[in-house]
Amino acid sequence: MQNNYIYALVAFLVSMVIGHFMIPILKKLKAGQSIREDGPQSHLSKGGTPTMGGLIFIFTLLIGIAISRNINMETAMLLFSTLAFGLVGFLDDYIKVIKKRNLGLTAKQKLFFQILTALIILVYQYNGEGLSTDVIIPILNKSVNLGLLYIPFTVFVVVGTVNSVNLTDGLDGLSSGVTIICLAFFSIVAHKMGRSNIELFSIILLGALVGFLYYNKFPAKIFMGDTGSLALGGAISAIAVLLNLPLILPIAGGIYFIETLSVIIQVVSFKTTGKRVFLMSPLHHHYEQKGWKETKVVLVFCIVEVILCIVAYYMLF
Repeated sequence: MQNNYIYALVAFLVSMVIGHFMIPILKKLKAGQSIREDGPQSHLSKGGTPTMGGLIFIFTLLIGIAISRNINMETAMLLFSTLAFGLVGFLDDYIKVIKKRNLGLTAKQKLFFQILTALIILVYQYNGEGLSTDVIIPILNKSVNLGLLYIPFTVFVVVGTVNSVNLTDGLDGLSSGVTIICLAFFSIVAHKMGRSNIELFSIILLGALVGFLYYNKFPAKIFMGDTGSLALGGAISAIAVLLNLPLILPIAGGIYFIETLSVIIQVVSFKTTGKRVFLMSPLHHHYEQKGWKETKVVLVFCIVEVILCIVAYYMLF
């Protein structure tokens, strides 16, 4: 495992270099982020900050995998999930930011491509040498065969995780920081399970994301955009599925889950009672409205994510 962290360092350095050159390019393309007027007023000053920064760690991931020469079907499937979801996000960003069409891809178009990608991952896992339609139950450390239910279950997990990571990308460094912690967790778990391909993939993406975080931390010089958030969701969900650990995601990816739950609660409450439970959703905006500084929200959420990953680890081993 120690040797693998050399690749994390390489990915970090490559990401730093790519970011240095990509930010000016995106500025020239006028790929600036549009800030929602109904969002926190403190965010209005961020208008025009380059977005689509997910390209930085996506390119770095490809370079890192090439350098490691870790080319196999399992790595290819992880890359496929990352790139396919990243492509959906890129198209959405491109239409909104470059073509200046506010709507981007429609919700139906996004959902169609997301479900299609999830089904391809599912087919690979079903025909792979792993546990196929079995899912490991945390704490009990036993596997349950879901049979045909594995299809809708896996699609739900993948699509749900991808969109949850997307919702978490609302503050400078939040989604990056939380995902770095989550990737560290999965790299350790993959190592314990003897899944070296998944371990190395996680470590390389982790290094690439740390390099990106240098530019994405407050005050952000660049945002990852849907290009990055959907790609990260694709990576995290594929890792969990290939490890047969989708049931650990609500804990190990607890911040993603909580952010999504806050949106669901807010929408249901407002539509049924006309009242809002939170000052603003997702949850990170609620704390901003309560007067927390953006950096404090990110720090607290990352600390909570570390605790959740420790809990998840002890649930498995």
